[in-house]
Amino acid sequence: MRWSQGGAAAGLQWGGEVGPVGHTLSPKVWLRVSCPMTPEELDSEWRGVREGKTLFPCPLLCAGFLCLSSENVLVFAIGITILGMCHSTLTVKGSHLATHGALTKSKCWSKIWLLFFVEVCTAFTAEFGKFSHVNMHHGYTNVVGLGDSSTWKLPCLNRYVYMFLVPFLIPIITPLVALERLWKVELRIALRTLGLISLGLYSQYWLLLNVSGFRSPSSALTCMLLIRALLAHPFLHVNIFQHIGLPMFSRDKKPQRIHMMTLGVLNLPRLPVLDWAFGHSLISCHVEHHLFPKLSDNMCLKVKPVVSRFLHEKQLPYQEDSYLARFRLFLNRYEELMVQAPLITEVVGLQ
Repeated sequence: MRWSQGGAAAGLQWGGEVGPVGHTLSPKVWLRVSCPMTPEELDSEWRGVREGKTLFPCPLLCAGFLCLSSENVLVFAIGITILGMCHSTLTVKGSHLATHGALTKSKCWSKIWLLFFVEVCTAFTAEFGKFSHVNMHHGYTNVVGLGDSSTWKLPCLNRYVYMFLVPFLIPIITPLVALERLWKVELRIALRTLGLISLGLYSQYWLLLNVSGFRSPSSALTCMLLIRALLAHPFLHVNIFQHIGLPMFSRDKKPQRIHMMTLGVLNLPRLPVLDWAFGHSLISCHVEHHLFPKLSDNMCLKVKPVVSRFLHEKQLPYQEDSYLARFRLFLNRYEELMVQAPLITEVVGLQ
């Protein structure tokens, strides 16, 4: 497969890689030039200061645990919904921002937030999570064998099992994968990770028993699974929709970074529930996130029209599609997209 670029964008430098102004500018400097915000406002947005309002929904957490103590089915369901939304906010949005260091300027606090969101809340390993996402996925977006999202593929399963049943197992699979990774790290890191994962799981279990009033361990564990799997389906779908099925590149012939990011990344439309739980950078601003990975969610949303306008002016792709359209595509072409080896795209016509 070939993609031809005839516009004026080839060879432009952006943050030392590819960008909009013909000079080597960091994303932060370019945004200061392009966006009508003061440096103080931009710096606050840049590090995600305002994300704390949604990342720490303490009143909602309290309300959710109290709702689970009710014998009314509707109130109980509301409690599951509240806690499931909060869980996704902490584990998906919080872990994602913390992995990119987008929550604070301090390296010390960045490390603390990374351990809290990834290990305590998500029950995964911080080091492997950061390496696989930041170093591999962002460093080699859609490069076959490196950042091609192939870890999400399970060729042994049919389309209906994968798309509808597998998401229920994500809360169980995640800590099991983390345990498997612990064999490959230093003993002190393995002990720390094991302790933090245990702390996170036991804390939720303890709250269900002592605050929500569950009377048996099995009922509390079942409720934990329901809470953690509430948004597991869109979580799995989003991770495959936005990269798989788009152009893939070989290791030795990968294009310039801006072409790799614009060809291999797709935005979904704004979806209020997913925007709040997963963040704009994973839903409607995924292209912007891949171009500026350290931007906060709020800032990604602010620069979206600027990025879109620039890419269209330079005749570069700005890919968007609906959740339903991608869902239908993957159901109809599951064998091609999720089982067979991907076609390699060769970008031609570049300076």
